[in-house]
Amino acid sequence: MMKLKIHIIGDSGSGKTYLAKALSAKYGIPRHDLDDLQWDNARGYGSKRPREERRQLLDEILKEPDWIIEGVYYTWCRQCFEDADRIYLLSVPRYKYRCRILRRFVRRKLGVEKRRPSSPSPPSCVGRTSTKPRICPRYKNSSRSILRK
Repeated sequence: MMKLKIHIIGDSGSGKTYLAKALSAKYGIPRHDLDDLQWDNARGYGSKRPREERRQLLDEILKEPDWIIEGVYYTWCRQCFEDADRIYLLSVPRYKYRCRILRRFVRRKLGVEKRRPSSPSPPSCVGRTSTKPRICPRYKNSSRSILRK
């Protein structure tokens, strides 16, 4: 089986999590959100993890034969970029990602959508009822080909 190491970057609301979940379901590869390594909400919302702890968590992920990492951190994630077989940069119009961020904020305030609990290794495809990835038109240029293979 082909080994894949994928890094997905883009603005908040660009669809990084959506694409990571779809690729994870398609290939059976674990996905990891760099926000879960950066922030330790168990210590209180907005609490940063200590550098050494964050580094250890990232090193464990990078040792895996396959991974999907999503997030836009660079200074402490250079190895992710060097090790990645594929890097996807998601670029959507400003109005679109702003609307998505606002919708996510409102849904969380209303209790319709829960804020992710902090965990060093989030489970793949949390909340998916189907393992079949759905292709959204916003990805037709960046990732559709990989999802069809």
